[in-house]
Amino acid sequence: MKFATKALVAGLILAGGVAVAKEGVQDPTVKARMDLMGVQSHSVKILMEFAQEKNAFDAAAAEAARADLLASAKDIAAKFEPQATDPVTDALPEIWTQWDDFVAKSNDLVKAAEAVDTTTLAGVQAGMMAVGGACKECHSTYRVKR
Repeated sequence: MKFATKALVAGLILAGGVAVAKEGVQDPTVKARMDLMGVQSHSVKILMEFAQEKNAFDAAAAEAARADLLASAKDIAAKFEPQATDPVTDALPEIWTQWDDFVAKSNDLVKAAEAVDTTTLAGVQAGMMAVGGACKECHSTYRVKR
């Protein structure tokens, strides 16, 4: 794997790990969003472990993870549309003041997930570059930096 690919893979793993729901969330709408991000994090982790060749490639498992990622990506706008907040959320208020851009970025993740070819290891490796880029674009703008 090329260095640029390895660097992106490492960044995806770091970014994916912070999307998991935190303890103490009280608003059920925020909890649902955090659960959605947790599904995405889990799906990306599975795909990235294949891409990094940490696990033996399994096309069926890769497709299941891609399908979960795609389904959750398609649900982003619906989960975020209510302007709910909670002290433990990482969602920035700019999501709602820049709603069209936020939705466009979530649609970029949908497109990237749709394009991941899970039939081969090379297809997963190539596809995860776009997935990682879509995640980074949205998180860089609309997620609290910790």
